Amino acid sequence: VQMKLSPKTKVICAVLFMALALALTAGLISYNVYSRSMERHYEELTFNTAKSAASMLDADAIAELAARTLEIYRSLCPDEQTPPDFDSFDESDWAEYYAAYDEITSSPEYKQAFATLNALKEDNGVLYMYVAYMDVQTGQGIYIIDADSTENACPTGTCGDIEAGNLELIQQGIYDFPPYITNYAEFGWLSSAAAAIYNSDGKVIANAFVDFSMNQVMADRQNFLVQLGVILVAATVLLIALLTFAFTRTVVRPINQLAAATSSFVSEKQQDRTDSAISKLDIHTGDEIEYLCNSVRQKEQEIDSYISDLTHVTAERERIGAELDVAKNIQASMLPCIFPPFPQCSHVDIYATMNPAKEVGGDFYDFFLVDEDHLALVIADVSGKGVPAAMFMVIAKTLIKNSAQTGLSPREVLEKVNNQLCENNDAEMFVTVWIGILTISTGHMVCANAGHECPALLHAGGQFELFKDKHGFVLAGIEDSRYREYELNLQNGDMLFVYTDGVTDATNSQNELFGLDRMIDALNNGDNSSCEQLLQDVRAEIDRFVGDAPQFDDITMLSIRIKDDGDALMQWLTLKPELSNLERATEFYEEKLSESGAPVRVVAQVNVIIDEMFSNIVHYSGADEVKLGCLIDGTQLKICLRDNGTPFDPTQRPDVDISIPLNERKIGGMGIYIVKKSVDSMEYKYADGYNELTLKKSW
Repeated sequence: VQMKLSPKTKVICAVLFMALALALTAGLISYNVYSRSMERHYEELTFNTAKSAASMLDADAIAELAARTLEIYRSLCPDEQTPPDFDSFDESDWAEYYAAYDEITSSPEYKQAFATLNALKEDNGVLYMYVAYMDVQTGQGIYIIDADSTENACPTGTCGDIEAGNLELIQQGIYDFPPYITNYAEFGWLSSAAAAIYNSDGKVIANAFVDFSMNQVMADRQNFLVQLGVILVAATVLLIALLTFAFTRTVVRPINQLAAATSSFVSEKQQDRTDSAISKLDIHTGDEIEYLCNSVRQKEQEIDSYISDLTHVTAERERIGAELDVAKNIQASMLPCIFPPFPQCSHVDIYATMNPAKEVGGDFYDFFLVDEDHLALVIADVSGKGVPAAMFMVIAKTLIKNSAQTGLSPREVLEKVNNQLCENNDAEMFVTVWIGILTISTGHMVCANAGHECPALLHAGGQFELFKDKHGFVLAGIEDSRYREYELNLQNGDMLFVYTDGVTDATNSQNELFGLDRMIDALNNGDNSSCEQLLQDVRAEIDRFVGDAPQFDDITMLSIRIKDDGDALMQWLTLKPELSNLERATEFYEEKLSESGAPVRVVAQVNVIIDEMFSNIVHYSGADEVKLGCLIDGTQLKICLRDNGTPFDPTQRPDVDISIPLNERKIGGMGIYIVKKSVDSMEYKYADGYNELTLKKSW
């Protein structure tokens, strides 16, 4: 393997980085200390010079000059808050302005103050020194004396903005302005300060300002930084050279020897050499390198032993893996896997899947014909996982199928198999089982549950709902356990879904369970047009929920659907069985018939039919809900009335003998007789607590 950077290069880079970091840190700290000390020196010098200027000036003379200057300045202000607009002065305005101040600048007081300031400025190397009056109302500093003989001097009476910080100090009653550093393009880098000038009454009449140039300070800073950088770079280069030499001698050379020895390890083992290069290493550094060399020697011995053991383990693991693969194929072949399974039962759709969490699992499903008219459905979940669960699954599946094919009912199958599994069950394993036997010709199903999950049931036109069935104890748990049966009636379009707890217990990375609610939602949101598509949709929803989390339990699902003969297209209206809803019922059928172009006479006949049958339900059934179904196919009308009232079969009621005079007939029956004569056929059934009357009429 080609190294991107050798340890030597990495150490040099690390030392260089650390040295540069230390040098940069030391340089910054030194530069900062030096800069701050120089700034403090200039700040003290500036403030002391300003104090000296304020004390050396004749306060009364300055007061007189300030009063005269301020009087002329105020006369030029548009108002008390606005300074004069000198930018708008023309030549005549400036001539008049300078004439007004000539008298002030030619006075002995002014000349004496100018001479004092100029001498102090020259003696101390001050860049700018001037006296100004601070006009708080206009925010302007009004120049009284500027100790500058050049053309750059600020003429007496001109003004400039007061620094914001100084203005705040004045507003607080502070007139000595501490040193502050400024850097303006016009004046350069300055250290400025001001001292108040007091008259004999102790009143502040003006301020003496001093500005020292800081350009020399910046030059000194740069020179200091250059000299410091040269010293630090030289020290860094020397340090790197010394460390590189020491590191190469004590670390790099022994590591290279160890690397060369270990790189030949594999080829030496392939040649079965007993004198390896690692065993010949002679490294005595007295530190971690020597300890590493000794560790490598020890690891070589351990690897030799490990390779020998691994060879045996790998061979054994490959043998077990091959056997598990065969077991997986055997288990898969034991479960029905050909769909559709019963071509002769074309109106029954069945599909099932089983996904084990390991190579083999304990879940299983099964479906088989007991005889030509009875279909057995089984789904089960063995406790545990892996090979033990798979072996127990084979036994349980075989016993259940053998018992069911003898003609036993679901309850009897569970009781018999339970006792068989309890025999010699030293491993104390158990299995939960749901079994149902469907009479194919009628849709009637007898079911029993031995501790398994509740099935989900879909009636045509409705949604999947959990069916709270009667549970018994698990199989192989307690000998002579008793189990109870219950009945279901599956009609056209009805669907049954059974599953193992691997579905509801599927867990995502947040340790959240998929749960019953998500399962029911997945069933209702899935495509229930076929059992295969429904199971695929449910599994896809489980996979989306689980994400990258590992599968901990077997996931097994089975679904059966009685294929719809067209009733799925039927439109439904649910009403309370009250006479006030009769009009809504007749309007429902009138609307559907009108849309299909049915003749008026047919609409009238249907109104009579609905009036009679709906009224009978209201008066005699005791129902609290009635569902009206309407299906029109060309000129074929199918009417379905469902109610949860008292069972009543109108098809079994004798027809009225219309040959008997009206006054001699028994009361009742004429309405049902009229309905029978108005339709082509009338069928009745009672299932799951519902009366269902189906009427068919053509035109």
